[in-house]
Amino acid sequence: MTLTPSVTSAERLLKLARAAKLQRSSAAAPIEPVERGADLPLSFAQQRLWFLEQLGDLGGTYHIPTRLRLQGELDRGALRRALDRVVARHEALRTTFVEVEGEPVQRIAPVEESRFHLLEHDLDGDPEAQPELRRLLREEARALFDLARGPLIRGRLIRLGPDEHVLAVTMHHIVSDGWSMGVFTRELGALYGAFRRGEPDPLPPLPVQYADYAAWQRRWVEGEVLRGQAEYWTETLGGAPELLELPTDHPRPARVDHAGAWMAVELDEALTAGLKALSQRHGTTLFMTVLAGWAAVLGRLSGQEDVVVGTPAANRGRVEIEGLIGFFVNTLALRIELGGSPSVSDLLARVKERALGAQKNQDIPFEQVVELVQPVRSLAHNPLFQVMLTWQNASEDRLELPGLRLGGVGAAGSAGSAGSAGSTGSAGSAGIAESAESAGSVGSAGSASQAAAKVDLSLSLGESSGRIGGSITYATALFTRETVERLVGYLRRVLDAMAADDARAVDRLELLDAAERSLVLERWNRAAAEVPRDACVHERFEAQAARAPEAVAVVFEDRSLTYAELNERANRLAHQLRGRG
Repeated sequence: MTLTPSVTSAERLLKLARAAKLQRSSAAAPIEPVERGADLPLSFAQQRLWFLEQLGDLGGTYHIPTRLRLQGELDRGALRRALDRVVARHEALRTTFVEVEGEPVQRIAPVEESRFHLLEHDLDGDPEAQPELRRLLREEARALFDLARGPLIRGRLIRLGPDEHVLAVTMHHIVSDGWSMGVFTRELGALYGAFRRGEPDPLPPLPVQYADYAAWQRRWVEGEVLRGQAEYWTETLGGAPELLELPTDHPRPARVDHAGAWMAVELDEALTAGLKALSQRHGTTLFMTVLAGWAAVLGRLSGQEDVVVGTPAANRGRVEIEGLIGFFVNTLALRIELGGSPSVSDLLARVKERALGAQKNQDIPFEQVVELVQPVRSLAHNPLFQVMLTWQNASEDRLELPGLRLGGVGAAGSAGSAGSAGSTGSAGSAGIAESAESAGSVGSAGSASQAAAKVDLSLSLGESSGRIGGSITYATALFTRETVERLVGYLRRVLDAMAADDARAVDRLELLDAAERSLVLERWNRAAAEVPRDACVHERFEAQAARAPEAVAVVFEDRSLTYAELNERANRLAHQLRGRG
């Protein structure tokens, strides 16, 4: 799906603000190459992910896959050369992570020792080609990466016929992110085209590499700018709830279970138009407006007036790193306050202020924010937030391979299309955007509905052709599909009510549809029962007391009476009343 961002006056202002920030950051201390002889540090994001991998049980949670069907005359030699050249250009794709004196460090393999690890399979003429294709893609999706030995990018080229192939490429998140997939897509297309024509590499040399950025980040995080940002996050997130207490179908496991599933989400054209109009009236982006509705639903379901929602930021505010493959994406924790029965207008203003503040202070790594806020740490849930919202933006980096028609693989192993992997998250919604971080479904283990769940719930949306659409990924250890379908229905109804009346109190917006309201208010509250007509009430009570004398009959505050005790007291009172006539 190609996503086209809506352009509002607020978004134009945000783009200007980001451009000004980019200019300022470019004038600050530049990112420069560092000496490769010594041990190279990890970035903060890499270090956190490395520690998570050491805990185990992550499976393919942090794999970033691309699956493409190639139709036409494929030049396999040019494809191999192009893949090898991408690995040669980007040190991140030649990097492994080893432990030295208890700390991880980066090790970069020389170009001459590094090629793209591509397995080839020929299923042409195989009567079981489609089942075997599904098996190979499941195998590719499930195969774990060894961070210490590498490689951390790999692929499979599966031949289905003379003019039909499937290309599967998988990277580990520690060396890549959604923006990086756009870089990979763009460079692969340019290199394949050049090599197919017998021309040399057309790409300019890269000014710096990821290891240079990681070393620069370590120095910069001690600077005055980040100290000011640290104060913002400490103040904003201080006292926020540790856990969003949503009602779940299953008890929360003692340790996070990353097994998940996903389902498609789509808002129709009328609702999308209503939300765009609402956003224009209040100077918000569609991201902010949807975030307000999402927070309202989460607050109503949890009964909490404070909701923290995570959202990824591309974190590409330096000109030196725009063309690099690497793990740059940062995560922002947006605290939305729902107390005081705000109107829709009030909530939109709160969300806008919070999103703009987060965008202004997005340079400090999420890992440092966690250390600053010091939430109670638990293996059972993510720190600071357990629910995410990602806004997908238009991709300009569609893969084009001369002489080939590109398409998705579908249920055979991917939900991706030719352009899906290239979504860059560049246009932004309050500068808060990232792609390929949340859908999770691409390249999952077989079923199109399976996914890795990094958090409890992750909503990924964007606008395309007049409709807002995307997917929601959920932890199957906590939620059933029916519950998540119901939750999506709540979101749709709340957004519809917001678009219809922005003066209405958020806590009065309807969640339930007519069928569920009838179920809750009528069917579950039916008191009708068959009543024996041959006995009076006191006789029926005495019969119950005889059947279950020790059963609790009445409770008041901290006191209770069994049927036997209540029957005895009733008899005493009856005798007293008789005695008094």
